[in-house]
Amino acid sequence: MRRRSFLKIAGLSLAGAGGLPVVKALVPGERTEPGPAALRGKRWAMVVDQRKCNAKPGCQVCIEACHRAHNVPAVKDPRHEVKWLWKEHLENVFPERVTPYLPAEVKARPTMVLCNHCDDPPCVRVCPTEATWRRPDGIVMMDEHRCIGCRYCITGCPYGARSFNFEDPRLSLRGDPTDYPTRTKGVVEKCTFCTERLAEGRPPACVEACQAIDVGALVFGDAADPGSAVSALLRGNDLARRKPSLGTSPHVFYIL
Repeated sequence: MRRRSFLKIAGLSLAGAGGLPVVKALVPGERTEPGPAALRGKRWAMVVDQRKCNAKPGCQVCIEACHRAHNVPAVKDPRHEVKWLWKEHLENVFPERVTPYLPAEVKARPTMVLCNHCDDPPCVRVCPTEATWRRPDGIVMMDEHRCIGCRYCITGCPYGARSFNFEDPRLSLRGDPTDYPTRTKGVVEKCTFCTERLAEGRPPACVEACQAIDVGALVFGDAADPGSAVSALLRGNDLARRKPSLGTSPHVFYIL
């Protein structure tokens, strides 16, 4: 019997004994099962409009919303920092676009980065326990309970999109914890396009927060749906993807 099937059966047993809250804390995968109101897509993707993002210097609303919603710890030691969504200098995000003549302020321009949810994710190929896998809708998932902390996925990811919990993350929560399951020391975590919110019919936390302040720099949707907002942006703009020469086919696109 596969471990996931065993945990599901065990969960049903505990639920009958009044143990359902414990099961939810132990098996976060159960939270992503789609319900009647769930958002469904054949190929989820995100477009980051850096023009709009740059128009609001210093804005961290999307990052704060993501980290708060998922109990991402605020670790003080920068060597042990955990992040799902963050900003890097443009020259680090798109090194192939940097020339000796590019102004220094352009090279240092903050650029949003996150897991790219690739079509051919190297992190999935190298994981020995299937703790990370790719869903049919393109989202690259992470099961921290199957993670053994080998960090092969961190080595395999060419985008630096994964964080390892060197310290107990529960000691560095950003205020009162939400209902999203907290992690433990010794496991990897990353952005999952908020699958728990999609299952409830809500967009990712970062997208919702960006829309709430009328910036609209983050657009999320089904790239396989010709009528979606994401598809319109993919067709009508000169878009950039990170390290396309690697052949991973990232599905986070940028308007620079």
